[in-house]
Amino acid sequence: MTAIDFSATLAFVPKEEKPNLLFVLLHGEAAGPEQLFPLADALKKAFPLAMLILPPAHDEAHLDELVVFIRRVQQHYGISGEQTALAGFSQGARMALDASRQHADLAGRVLAFSGLYSETPASLPETTMVHLFHGAADRLLPLKEVEDMMRHLSSIKADATVDVASSVGHEMHSALIEQAIVRLQTCVPLRSWQAAYGELEQQDRQSGGAACGEDPDTPPTVH
Repeated sequence: MTAIDFSATLAFVPKEEKPNLLFVLLHGEAAGPEQLFPLADALKKAFPLAMLILPPAHDEAHLDELVVFIRRVQQHYGISGEQTALAGFSQGARMALDASRQHADLAGRVLAFSGLYSETPASLPETTMVHLFHGAADRLLPLKEVEDMMRHLSSIKADATVDVASSVGHEMHSALIEQAIVRLQTCVPLRSWQAAYGELEQQDRQSGGAACGEDPDTPPTVH
């Protein structure tokens, strides 16, 4: 197995101030970092003090290498896991989800476009909020699988949301990118909600992952 050449990683770092957030963008199979340039542009506009890194070709076999690399970047720039978000498309989404599942302190957010966990998780870290974005017309990963996963995540009280774009296939669509920014800017992590309002109010909520108020059985349509 050939190691990843992380020296080829693309990085965008604020020039005048220390970065206060870290976004790690993971592209899909048979693609390169440029696949995620539209997402990178949207993130830079919304979070001008964020650092963005786009590692080169990767797959599940290199997951541990990727985690070590992310931790080195976090340590070098003094960025915590809570200040880190992993985002990916397809295979990259699966890697982001699996990495955050296996390493509870790695990232506070995961943005998964057209991808799911490699296996159904029995539990997820309370410190990570998961956002799923999917095209209703995706033939490679049918929407039903995403809906089933979301119901499971709700049953295990995971902090998760899902957004679906109609007439969109297996692609990084602009509508989903726009909704990702909305989620990042408006969704309060479930653990913060619990701390602010207490367990009593939490028991009255309709969904285990409803920090943003949606029903997991009826994902919101964004396009």
